[in-house]
Amino acid sequence: MTSPSSLTHRSSSGTTVRTQIEQLVQSGRERDSHDRSRDTDLPRKRWAHKYRTKLVASDISIVIVSVLISLFARFGPDAGAGAAVKFVGLSIDYWTVAAIIVVTWLFVIGAYRTRDARVVGVGATEYKRVVAASLLAFGLLAIAFLVLKVDVARGFFVVAFPLGLVGLTASRWTWRQWLTRQRVTGHYLSQAIVVGKRRDVEYVIRQIIKKSGAAYQVIGVAMERGAERHFSVDGVDVPVLAVPGDVASAAKRTSADVVIVAGQPSGGSQFIRNLGWELETTHAELVLASRLTNVAGPRIHFRPVEGLPLMHVELPQFEGGKHVLKRAFDIVVAGGILLVLMPFMAAIAFMIKSDSPGPAIIKQERIGRNGTIFHMYKFRSMVASAAKDLDALLEKNEGAGNVIFKIKDDPRITKLGRVLRKYSLDEFPQLWNVVIGDMSLVGPRPHFKREVEQYESHVNRRLFIKPGLTGMWQVNGRSNLSWEESVTLDLYYVENWSLTGDLVILWRTVEAMRNPTGAY
Repeated sequence: MTSPSSLTHRSSSGTTVRTQIEQLVQSGRERDSHDRSRDTDLPRKRWAHKYRTKLVASDISIVIVSVLISLFARFGPDAGAGAAVKFVGLSIDYWTVAAIIVVTWLFVIGAYRTRDARVVGVGATEYKRVVAASLLAFGLLAIAFLVLKVDVARGFFVVAFPLGLVGLTASRWTWRQWLTRQRVTGHYLSQAIVVGKRRDVEYVIRQIIKKSGAAYQVIGVAMERGAERHFSVDGVDVPVLAVPGDVASAAKRTSADVVIVAGQPSGGSQFIRNLGWELETTHAELVLASRLTNVAGPRIHFRPVEGLPLMHVELPQFEGGKHVLKRAFDIVVAGGILLVLMPFMAAIAFMIKSDSPGPAIIKQERIGRNGTIFHMYKFRSMVASAAKDLDALLEKNEGAGNVIFKIKDDPRITKLGRVLRKYSLDEFPQLWNVVIGDMSLVGPRPHFKREVEQYESHVNRRLFIKPGLTGMWQVNGRSNLSWEESVTLDLYYVENWSLTGDLVILWRTVEAMRNPTGAY
């Protein structure tokens, strides 16, 4: 950088200081413009672009096929020749109507940003947007046909919607499975630089490492001076690329996709504002790791007031319409599953009776919502004297935080019981607990009274809703989780549950039963 003394010296040879400064400013603008142009022209062979292309091709194919199937199912092989609708006195064939539906549907799917890199591959937002876009597309078409008095055959119109919606949802799920497999092998990940204080940086990196669905690959960090060139997080070495003030340059140099600000960095909001400006010369996005714990995105709303960005956080509700809907869902689904599985459950009961002496189904006292005691039913997987033998095994407890009692090679478990526990078949009788209202299909795991008595005060929030037959604990490692991890997952569910989230957990439960981990 040119010093003031050199500027003064040059000004004596006929050039004023003002002119020199103006030239420097202009030069900086030209360099900035060049950098922007260069970054814009960079070939972005990023996973998001490639994955979006696959989704576009898939969506187009499914929408076209769904509409064509509906067309031929309604009018037969001569649909294009004979079928027609009236519009302002003109006769329009159904091929044109089909084309209008296809174009409208695809346009709304794209406009709803269902292929946005921020929502694909993780969470339920992608599915919600696909459903919402499809509903909007057909709603607009129905209104337009009604207003314009276009007499479209309702059979054709109605069949296309559910057929296409099922196809789109199934396609997105299939692509998500493919994407997950790619991410496990290190592909289709956004390269990220994490900036902040060491403790916050380590926490963010640890969470990203634990969750492959996070879609990020940390390529480096930016921390205050004095930090080592590399440091290790859970056995993973991460290079220190820069100090926080130079993170934008590091992002440009490494072609990073994302800069994640962990916690509250030195400099506060001014640092974040300046960083956002500096990242404008790169193609990296700015992501803030929220300091709010156990708060899901749908509970956070932004509302600017005269340039002041206010973040509204909805408080969790433990009564009301959502819980009524959850209860109705539990009764219908649990009751239906119970009826279907009756013969299978009878067979399991017969095998238990044949395998060892004792009842096929046992009941245990557990703590439910608001601390109430209820009897939870299970298929017996242990010897009949298991309760009496517990005291002699307490010192061998391997359970999370010594709050929950678990032993991998518990001598009380029968040979058949190990199979039942591995595949969670011993839990099936709890469907009756769900039907009668003691439990829900999804929720925190119900604990014994002796375990609840060891809760820290904040852990009692687990009791604000009904315990579940399955939950986040079961689909995230089960007994392999630490007590702190189990509590974090349960509290997150208690405060952020949704019916859509329950459906996702139920689906993941089926996957966990097929490929069990941490079950003993």
